[in-house]
Amino acid sequence: MTAVAGPATLAASEDGIPSYLKVHYWWAYVHPRAVRLFERQWLVDLILWGNYRKLRDSALAELGDELPGRTLQIACVYGDLTSRICHRVAAGKGEFDVVDILPVQLDNLRHKLAADEEANLLRYNSASLGMPDESYDRAILFFLLHEQPEDVRIRTLAEAFRVVKPGGMILITDFAKPSRWHPLRYIWLPVLKVLEPFAKDLFGRDITNWLPQPWASQNFRRWSFYGGLYQMVMIKK
Repeated sequence: MTAVAGPATLAASEDGIPSYLKVHYWWAYVHPRAVRLFERQWLVDLILWGNYRKLRDSALAELGDELPGRTLQIACVYGDLTSRICHRVAAGKGEFDVVDILPVQLDNLRHKLAADEEANLLRYNSASLGMPDESYDRAILFFLLHEQPEDVRIRTLAEAFRVVKPGGMILITDFAKPSRWHPLRYIWLPVLKVLEPFAKDLFGRDITNWLPQPWASQNFRRWSFYGGLYQMVMIKK
């Protein structure tokens, strides 16, 4: 849900929110009524065709039960992924930062987290993070990249790699190119073209197209879900 301005056509307005978010995603993330509507676990699961829990749990399993050091989640997400990460960070006696460009999303997360679920909520652009180089042990991007124009996506990934330490992890969960036989290949894509105009990139191109060098040419672990409609990618820096 977080992004940063690229060219002039994507420039941020006076409130710092990139214009493409207001144009394309006011209905999902920007308007307070949208936040109240979509912050429902069952609805998030429905939007992902019943796969939210499986995708969430797969990401958590890859992260592990204890998260020592510093963990960064780039963009708020609907559902309970963040609260579950909080417990793993606490178990590892680590530190957890969540960044987003939208104040309404940060406020929503602040009210959503329980008293024992601690996270530092910071307002930053995903493509211009205000953190020092190599300051995190891991970064998590959960269904963010498909919401970003290509230039923003490239800069977001570059920033994620910049702030993660050598030997650290970047964990990405998002859409992917579904199998030829998948019925949603021909049903879902036209819907996304209207509601999520930048998601079509991930249907047609591999995620390595946007990874910074040298990691784009290295081996990494990838999992496919629901006939290839979703992917999880784990990259060791």
